[in-house]
Amino acid sequence: MMLEEGFYEVPAGHVAAVVTYLEMHAPVPEQPAPVSEGLSLVRIEEPDPDWYRALFARVGAGEWLWFSRLLLEDDALADILENPDVEIYVLRRDGLDIGLLELDFRTSGACELAFFGLVGSAVGTGAGRYLMNAALRRAWEAPITLLHVHTCTMDSPRALPFYLRSGFVPVRREVQIAQDPRLSGVIDPAAAPQVPILK
Repeated sequence: MMLEEGFYEVPAGHVAAVVTYLEMHAPVPEQPAPVSEGLSLVRIEEPDPDWYRALFARVGAGEWLWFSRLLLEDDALADILENPDVEIYVLRRDGLDIGLLELDFRTSGACELAFFGLVGSAVGTGAGRYLMNAALRRAWEAPITLLHVHTCTMDSPRALPFYLRSGFVPVRREVQIAQDPRLSGVIDPAAAPQVPILK
């Protein structure tokens, strides 16, 4: 499909983001994590949807515009979280939940790094590298030939460079337009102030 270059209107009440898809086709050398003291990664075998939503929001719905999982009804979210091919991990520092990792093995031979993020206070502390190292080890323990992730301009601007440094290679981009979740009350209207609300 040929797309004409230029500007495209985003409807009132909506937000737009550029989504970058990245892939890795073989394990890469592990990068040293600058700090690991006090950190632990715990798999949550039976995640409660309310617990999951709360951590998801703490990680991504304050400074950024993570909202996809917050739109799901309990049954739809539970179908994902309880699937044996979906693994949910929490990163803890001294007993406090500071990060979320979700690995999705539902496609044979592949793993999606479905969600990966830290609470704001943990960014820049080395916890992200610790979490990524753990994610890469676990993903490549499975019989896969593809590990993939996507990020967008509604995420932290550190996300894409971090994925590139971690060995992922960008393969395509898309523009996503969605209803602004701040207008419907899904997330706080004060979230992501760098993205203006246009009613």
